[in-house]
Amino acid sequence: MSVRAFTDKSAALLAKIRKLIDQGHITTWEYDKDGDFTHTPTQWKNKAWLKPEEQADKLRLTIIAPQSGMTREVFAVYHGRFIEMLIAHVPNDFTNVSASPFAATGDSTPST
Repeated sequence: MSVRAFTDKSAALLAKIRKLIDQGHITTWEYDKDGDFTHTPTQWKNKAWLKPEEQADKLRLTIIAPQSGMTREVFAVYHGRFIEMLIAHVPNDFTNVSASPFAATGDSTPST
């Protein structure tokens, strides 16, 4: 599964999310030097990463598992909490957001 936030301004949406993180308005997500997002609560930190990809009609985020693998719970939490963050912090910057219950092309697959 990947998160898909539909917008014709994916670069602007991604930049705004990063700016809100940098300014401390979004406190439960951070991004690394590669630009990938991880959920920061201790229970979830570095259990996976969401890799953003700017596309013409959407911002797509594919999930990357650590070498140790990823559970279905982590898979679900990362997708659900990222969508929650989008709705809470940038609702005017996309028209629709979606995710599916199984891995999409480019996603890591949960091990359990």
